[in-house]
Amino acid sequence: MTSKLDTPGRSVRTPAGAREATVAGLGSLSRAMALGFVRDRTAMFFTILFPLMFLVIFGLLFRDSGTSRSEIIQVGPVPVLDALPAEARAGVDEVLDIEQSDDLDAALEKVRTGDVDAAVEQRGNTVVVHYSAADPVSASTVQAILREIVQAANLAANPTPPRFTFEAQQVEDASLKPIQYLTPGLLGWAVATGAMFGAALTLVTWRQKKILRRLRLSPVSTPIVSGARIGVSIVIALVQGAIFVAVASLPVFGLRLSAYWWMAIPLLIAGTLAFLAIGQLAGSFTKTPEAASAVANLIVLPMAFLSGAFFPLQNAPSWLNTISSVLPLRHLVDGLLDVMVRGQGPAAVLPELGILLGFAVVVGAIAVALFRWDDA
Repeated sequence: MTSKLDTPGRSVRTPAGAREATVAGLGSLSRAMALGFVRDRTAMFFTILFPLMFLVIFGLLFRDSGTSRSEIIQVGPVPVLDALPAEARAGVDEVLDIEQSDDLDAALEKVRTGDVDAAVEQRGNTVVVHYSAADPVSASTVQAILREIVQAANLAANPTPPRFTFEAQQVEDASLKPIQYLTPGLLGWAVATGAMFGAALTLVTWRQKKILRRLRLSPVSTPIVSGARIGVSIVIALVQGAIFVAVASLPVFGLRLSAYWWMAIPLLIAGTLAFLAIGQLAGSFTKTPEAASAVANLIVLPMAFLSGAFFPLQNAPSWLNTISSVLPLRHLVDGLLDVMVRGQGPAAVLPELGILLGFAVVVGAIAVALFRWDDA
């Protein structure tokens, strides 16, 4: 018995009965909440599949990072490298891909544009490594390797004081700060996110609320509706760019734009069109704002990591770099970096502009083919 009669018609629960009721209630509520979680696809996605996706991405990115090779240019004779014993040279070749050149200016330009990780020359007994601040990870790796080589050469010669010295020189203006290389990547990611989420969520919400059906029956033509959506998205992207540049240019950050910074405007427009098309495609086959948001996150966040928006991909596996080269965000980020920081002229980013616009046309055509005015 879990209760006893205290007065007629009144049941008084014993302590044991109260505990049993509490356990039963806790079990029932826990089961109901667990079933609700399992049946909520959005919660399941963001709790389990979404974090798991990043585990896979980072695992692939850094799986071979310990054996990746840095690309450097050896300018002229570098006795510290050239005199290495065969066994030691074989070990160096496992971590450095060394290209020979006699043109220092051309080598420095390759470092500046990111084609190679560093250039090395020897001036007397001083080994000089030229690096770019655009990729601090690769620059630090190359410097550490060559510094070890110089130290080994000093130990082998056993002079006092050391015979060889090491010097690192930045190919850009030494006053440039890391904000130079953070701004283009983060700006590209912000524009991609805004355009994609705006297109996908607007399309799904308007379809759910029957706004698209009313627009279809109104005298306003479809091109006008599309033009308004595109125009608003482009204005938002340009405002994003202006805000990013204004904040990054504050004295506390110290952004310094190159002479061709204005080429970022057509790049932002082309990038907006490309990600609007992706957003429209996502909104074409999703039925709820939650589903559209999940699909947009599934596309844009992994793309940000795979496109170098957050960190460079030089140490990623070659096949992953190949995949990255077909992603529109990679070309948007590279183009912004070239014209905002590296000082390259308009002709240098024409390929990126063409790829972004081509992506917008192809994906936009697919989105139009899948477009639905309502869920029926």
